[in-house]
Amino acid sequence: MKVKLIFLILFLINSIYAQQDAQYSQYMYNTISINPAYAGTRDVFSIMALHRTQWIGFEGAPTTNTFSINTPIPSSNLGIGFSAISDRIGPTEQNTFSADASYTILLNEKTKFSFGAKASASFFSFDQYKVTPFQANDPKWKSMSSSLSPNFGVGFYLHTNQYYLGVSVPNLMETNFYNDNEIAMNSQRMNYYVIGGYVFNVNDWIKFKPSIVSKIVSGAPIQLDVSGNVLFMNKFVLGAAYRWDAAVSSLAGFQVSDALFIGYGYDFDITSMSRYNSGTHEVFIRYELISKNDKIVSPRFF
Repeated sequence: MKVKLIFLILFLINSIYAQQDAQYSQYMYNTISINPAYAGTRDVFSIMALHRTQWIGFEGAPTTNTFSINTPIPSSNLGIGFSAISDRIGPTEQNTFSADASYTILLNEKTKFSFGAKASASFFSFDQYKVTPFQANDPKWKSMSSSLSPNFGVGFYLHTNQYYLGVSVPNLMETNFYNDNEIAMNSQRMNYYVIGGYVFNVNDWIKFKPSIVSKIVSGAPIQLDVSGNVLFMNKFVLGAAYRWDAAVSSLAGFQVSDALFIGYGYDFDITSMSRYNSGTHEVFIRYELISKNDKIVSPRFF
């Protein structure tokens, strides 16, 4: 119990002083949340929802809910999107609402280059009643119950039907939600993302896609996620992922119809935290409004 309590205290300190962007195992389907240039690049109206429960059985562990929509604007090179992310960690909660816009340039018959901008507003709250009773009565904690912070970001996205490469900074402004002479809450630092993936056509029935995402945050180790997914008969997806020195993941997905895709991910910690939790669950669903005139030969694998 003492060890678990120590982990919880260290975890809460980290969440208070350096809370950063939420992390995902199925990042390859959730690109819009980190790169505004992705908006509209699937060429259909796309709706996505994701729920992530991290470190099952560990009190105060992160819980993330994400919802987004994005669509191309007909007869133009523009795409737009909207996303909402709710991220709870211990006594803190951050709700972020973002609007995205992108512009796509056709480089050749197969290759497109998109660049985009993101405008966001984050609502940060702190529940002092989730700390010890002695701390909850401290007026310094009560004075930081909530805060609002605007931000903006940019992104670039190079893509074909076979590969993609992206670079983005979702938050260009570093924000202190609360700051006085005694207590400081650094809620957001600049997060730099580099993503990439390539689809190999093994045969008519099987496709293999390795992908990678790297997140760089000032003052923190580089985070690197590497994954490999196999698509069978354009219907079933099985894969695995590795988060450097943190976790391994198993991934699965099913293309229920041309419009509906569902996915599931399970993370197993490879750190000392694994002794105190039952892993992480992540559920993903995407629905796309496909016109009857659209001929879906093969669903996009990203």
